[in-house]
Amino acid sequence: MPRRVRPVSHEDQLTLVEHLDELRSRLVVCIAVFGVALALCFWQNNLLLEIAAHPLPEGHKKLITFGVTEPFTTTLTVSAYAAIILSLPVWLWQLYAYVLPAFSPSEKRMVLPILFLFPILLLAGVAFSYFVVMPAAVSFLLNFNDNQFNVQVRARDYYSFFSMTELAGALVFQLPLAILAVTRLGIMSVEQFSKNRRYAYLIITIIAAALPGVDPISMLLEMVPLLILFELSILIARFFGRPRERGGAVEPSPQ
Repeated sequence: MPRRVRPVSHEDQLTLVEHLDELRSRLVVCIAVFGVALALCFWQNNLLLEIAAHPLPEGHKKLITFGVTEPFTTTLTVSAYAAIILSLPVWLWQLYAYVLPAFSPSEKRMVLPILFLFPILLLAGVAFSYFVVMPAAVSFLLNFNDNQFNVQVRARDYYSFFSMTELAGALVFQLPLAILAVTRLGIMSVEQFSKNRRYAYLIITIIAAALPGVDPISMLLEMVPLLILFELSILIARFFGRPRERGGAVEPSPQ
């Protein structure tokens, strides 16, 4: 049985075995949280499936399945994706609590704003994907050459597309957090981001093309907020992301 997770201070000296034991304990917590979230989502799977099918037009809300096991496996997959999104804040906290003792007091002050930004950006990404990207993408894809095809929407394919789009939205909206982290920790400066803006635009375009959705509408709808988030990230980092040059020297860590 793993030992109970206890707070570790910056001054504590832990052996490799103690570090691994703490890591195992926090992994158990993460797995337990995911299990509870999965059970909750599977219990409310009808509500989840209704929410996921909402972007579909009226004529396509009754999805089709092939095979005896597909309704169960599709429902379980959707519940698992929803459980991942619900578990992300707890996973982040466990990761932060694990590496927290290695941070000096000045480094903790740098990391805390980043920690608080994570759930806000996650919810914003999920909401943007649900209310903006999904309706536009579904409308475009279902009406493309619809006079040439008998369009039937398969449950497994649609819910997989929906889940990946929501998860991708939650992740790509962490761009300000990533830029703020590397600037506050002194890995890159705000001036470097500004000077290499054109390369960042190219990378953002590639990321938008690689995200779920094969249509140009989804790509544009995912690329525009990324560009806005990048510029917003530079502004945020310009005010809050500069590492302290005086009185904020990083203290050596005993970890």
